Amino acid sequence: MKALSIRQPWAWLIVNGYKDIENRTWSTDFRGRVYVHAGRRIEPGDFPEQRDYIRESGLILPEEPPLGAIVGEVTITDCVDTSYSPWFCGPYGFLLSSPVAYKDPIPYRGQLGFFDID
Repeated sequence: MKALSIRQPWAWLIVNGYKDIENRTWSTDFRGRVYVHAGRRIEPGDFPEQRDYIRESGLILPEEPPLGAIVGEVTITDCVDTSYSPWFCGPYGFLLSSPVAYKDPIPYRGQLGFFDID
């Protein structure tokens, strides 16, 4: 199955069903189920409008989210260049559905782009 590395806290928000779109600078024709890999670093300062949305919605993020591990899976249903989702900041967004968070993250080294995991 394919996997996609996503920095925290975004990976946690996706697999727990809060974030319905993943922003990228590149588009994809891929559709289907992917593992969500949490990168080894937390993304502290990017996307201030999304961080404001987290604060305003009352979401409480984990103090120490898992890093460098497969944290769950999700289905990519489409790739768009516009969206009304409060999480969209483009230029492209992978639309996500059916998230599953793993109780026990699986340590794994990530890669750029989509990558295969047996």
